[in-house]
Amino acid sequence: MSYPFPGMNPWLENPTLWRDVHQRLITALADRLAPQLEPRYFVAVETHTYISTAPSLPIQSRYPDVSVLKLSDTAQPYAAESPPTLPVVVEIPLPEPFEEPFLEVRLVPDGEVVTVIELLSHTNKRAGDERRSYLQKREALIDSDVHFVEIDLLRAHPPMPYTEHRLADYRIFIHRREMNRKAHLYPFTVQQAIPTFPLPLLPGDQEPLVDLGALLHELYDRARYRLVIDYGNPPAPALTDEDAAWAAASLAPG
Repeated sequence: MSYPFPGMNPWLENPTLWRDVHQRLITALADRLAPQLEPRYFVAVETHTYISTAPSLPIQSRYPDVSVLKLSDTAQPYAAESPPTLPVVVEIPLPEPFEEPFLEVRLVPDGEVVTVIELLSHTNKRAGDERRSYLQKREALIDSDVHFVEIDLLRAHPPMPYTEHRLADYRIFIHRREMNRKAHLYPFTVQQAIPTFPLPLLPGDQEPLVDLGALLHELYDRARYRLVIDYGNPPAPALTDEDAAWAAASLAPG
């Protein structure tokens, strides 16, 4: 099956799959932008590193937070009418580092960062330490002398500040450094195509259009995601009744 939707595929949002999609889409975007921006700019793939000991990642995509290993068989006898309760031995996880990639568009040859591009993950959208850490970095970028592009292709978890929009499932947020405390927001729904947008650069430079929809279509085929998606089960999170009916019609053969 080729890519079945005009915009975002909600089945790709599943936390067990999104990490792979996130990595591939960031790399594909860097590869698409690099030849359009040379020789003046270089596109670098950077990473945020998080250390997590809390259950902030879905069970399916990380080591278990608590594992039952076995019942203790070394309990000492007690002079009591009822036998002592045997404890359960549990595993205490070590701090778990994981990385989230993002893009920097840098000037050549001095390496000055002109634009930062973030593709949101469940890690930095879900309530908890990782979200708070991301929001601090996000606010620092908005207050800095760089352009900031934030792409949210996840319906799960609360939207980021300044991007709340009651009609939107997904959002692209662009803060240009010359706009002070204003920004451009591209909200769209699961039934709509992903909007194209100009990538902010320095004044006077031609800004390429970013077509995430085309990239996602190509990535779906190249990564063979059809092999691991079961369209017979609802996506996570579930669609509204209206969107579910629309998705079923889009997936119907013919």
